[in-house]
Amino acid sequence: MATVIDTLTGARPRHPEKQSRPDTPMLRKPEWLRVRAPGSPGYSVTKALVKEHGLTTVCEEAACPNIGECWSINHATMMIMGDTCTRACAFCNVITGKPQALDPTEPARVADAVAKMGLKHVVITSVDRDDLADGGAAHFAQVVRAIRAQASGTTIEILTPDFLRKPASAAELVIDAKPDVFNHNLETVPRLYLSIRPGARYFHSLRLLERVKERDPEQFTKSGLMVGLGETKEEVMQVMDDMRSAGIDFLTIGQYLQPTRKHAAVDRFVTPDEFHAYEEIARAKGFLMVSASPLTRSSHHAGEDFAKLQAARRAKDAA
Repeated sequence: MATVIDTLTGARPRHPEKQSRPDTPMLRKPEWLRVRAPGSPGYSVTKALVKEHGLTTVCEEAACPNIGECWSINHATMMIMGDTCTRACAFCNVITGKPQALDPTEPARVADAVAKMGLKHVVITSVDRDDLADGGAAHFAQVVRAIRAQASGTTIEILTPDFLRKPASAAELVIDAKPDVFNHNLETVPRLYLSIRPGARYFHSLRLLERVKERDPEQFTKSGLMVGLGETKEEVMQVMDDMRSAGIDFLTIGQYLQPTRKHAAVDRFVTPDEFHAYEEIARAKGFLMVSASPLTRSSHHAGEDFAKLQAARRAKDAA
């Protein structure tokens, strides 16, 4: 069980905005969600590189269950613009609070780490920075350009905030940096936004991904959903249709896992067979690439999936 408040040391709670909430039950995980604790030599090498460059990873901050597997093969998802988010989503384990100022050396440090790790594909994500006039868009673009300069052979996938209530030019800055994949997760079905993602707006997030395709049709777009929060199958299928209407190429669907008793409760654990059915339905609806499984996360197997995404586009174009 994770400690939410450390009363012995007086440490600041990780999620101060959640402390007044009643505890929610935590369901016992089924066998198909059990993973090995990290500890391989490759994991240690990646951890050392992350520490050496003073980087933040979403793998650690979001308590990703795949960290052992990914870090053992030298894959880590970099989280830029600090480790503190301005929002308080009910599902997320990232620290909430007032962020520090942006670090102007971060783009170069991220690019240097990508080059040293010899990554063929890198995923760059961030906290929400509602405190910044552009939501951090210019910083995001600088990171992409720095990686292009130092690791020209690396393909770049970004997982961005929604840039809600920011000028249209903010998102355009990021699009025009020309990442290979532009990802923004819708996370859940519209009905659950108020309780699960209260700081966001479903149709704004959908429109952001649609604008990517309008501005740069060749740029791949990607989005993800968590299931097990109380959504229905029909609602998930409607989100699939909305995504296809916005031209989204790649859909990921994974099981929501509750970080602490102060976070949203797991409604149920979706079975592997149900995930397989979701994948079949999504492919039938026209997505170029679909990844749906209990442990699927936005950046899990991202490099392999990007190669499959490219192949699917080539096959579609040839047909």
